[in-house]
Amino acid sequence: MAHPKRKISKTRRDKRRTHYKATVATIATCPVTGEAHLYHRAYWHEGKMYYRGQVVIDKSVAAA
Repeated sequence: MAHPKRKISKTRRDKRRTHYKATVATIATCPVTGEAHLYHRAYWHEGKMYYRGQVVIDKSVAAA
């Protein structure tokens, strides 16, 4: 089993971890509803689920 011979310093450890960065999610705006949403994700707006500008699920019709 691998076992370190010497303690790795905090500086050396942190230098290795500099490549792991959090990124900001890209936000898109729907041309139909004007709603902001994540790219490649469906989203709800006024009882309807939209994906790529088209209605996928309409809960307002099912409830009425």
